[in-house]
Amino acid sequence: MRQRLLDAAVAAILAFVLVPILIVLPMAFSETTYLAFPPKGFTTQWFHEFFDDRRWMGALRFSLEIAAATALLATTIGTMASYALLRGAGAIGTVFRALLVGPIVVPHIALAVALYLFFQRIGLGGTRLGYVLAHAVIAMPFVVLTVTAALASVDPALEDAAMICGAPRFTAFRLVTLPLILPNVVSGALFAFIISFDEPVVAFFLAGIRDKTLPRMMFDDIEQNLTPVVPAIAVLLTGLSVAVLVGAALLARLGRTRAAPAGE
Repeated sequence: MRQRLLDAAVAAILAFVLVPILIVLPMAFSETTYLAFPPKGFTTQWFHEFFDDRRWMGALRFSLEIAAATALLATTIGTMASYALLRGAGAIGTVFRALLVGPIVVPHIALAVALYLFFQRIGLGGTRLGYVLAHAVIAMPFVVLTVTAALASVDPALEDAAMICGAPRFTAFRLVTLPLILPNVVSGALFAFIISFDEPVVAFFLAGIRDKTLPRMMFDDIEQNLTPVVPAIAVLLTGLSVAVLVGAALLARLGRTRAAPAGE
């Protein structure tokens, strides 16, 4: 009986999450010029309009550039922070870890307002650097959690043996530890990329007059036009998110296999 209630609760949660997506996605293929459900007819016209529109392509390129830079910055700092927390921070590491993963629980609207006010004061409002720094703050906790889990599975004695043989700590990390956790590092980078690419709240506050991310452009289109182009973009973003999640899951599985002691 308890198992059935648990299964029913899981099914209800999945339905709550998936049903809105399953309603929106078919609208991308409707022949009508307005949003209609169930869709009337079938067409891929709205996908062509998206790829033929210079404004949409400009927003897509801008989002890709910001997401790539965010993934690089968040992964580099997040990996270094994870290593420092797990290998050398001692008891104070718990405090720093809480600070690093804190943005996960902080409401994005509060974080966006704080970043907006701070960036306006130091001249980074509406700039690409401001976008990258803001998105890195949001994405870094996912990198820290992913890399820390991998580092915890790596035996520190392997790195100690390399240093006993004369390798400096950084060389020991680069040649011994990093290859073992590399799948999780790449997985963290994928998470950082997709979080930045899909992020709408901070983008709403930081957007300048010209440079707008794809989610921000979608908000503008909903307010002014509300054509099936938006559901078509939602289809593409959903496909990208699913591909990234599958890739991250496969990399995490590979990371656990690499980090596991020999013989297990």
